[in-house]
Amino acid sequence: MPHTPQKNEFAGNLLSPASLRWVIVSRERLEVYLRKEGVNAKVLTFKKHTMTVEDAERQLGIGRERIIKSMLFVDEKGVPMLGIVTGDKKVSEKKLMEVCGTQGVKIARPSAVKSLTGYEVGALPPVGHKRAVRTFIDPKVMTFDRVYGGGGAINALLEINSRDIKRLTKAEVVDISEE
Repeated sequence: MPHTPQKNEFAGNLLSPASLRWVIVSRERLEVYLRKEGVNAKVLTFKKHTMTVEDAERQLGIGRERIIKSMLFVDEKGVPMLGIVTGDKKVSEKKLMEVCGTQGVKIARPSAVKSLTGYEVGALPPVGHKRAVRTFIDPKVMTFDRVYGGGGAINALLEINSRDIKRLTKAEVVDISEE
């Protein structure tokens, strides 16, 4: 007997029971990782989704520069890299390509994001991925003690110190942003 999709109050999408379980497991996995690493961070859960900077800005009531975007890219050989910028900026593919020394980069497909990190697009945290990914943080992110990014579920945000992101991911702090 097939599963009947259920209305997801967070995203307004139809999600199967298995998908709803995945959302809960992803957020819990992130919380376990943070505790294990001794990081003073919080996963904040909301009734509505927080998949975009605009959504997160509305839920938190703060400026978009304190919200971070964790964007997964792949180079021409399929090697993944994570770019982290403030919510008022975009990741410059040209700058990312230059700092990586590659011939080209492109945004990773949603299926690649999930398989490489263990998280869905729109819920991708800056830390705690399934496998290590070379990470680049824009210097503007580092000007804030506390930032808010994907929290492992479409209705969750991670409040974390930017220095913890750098330490946990062994990130390189380089200019990768554009307006």
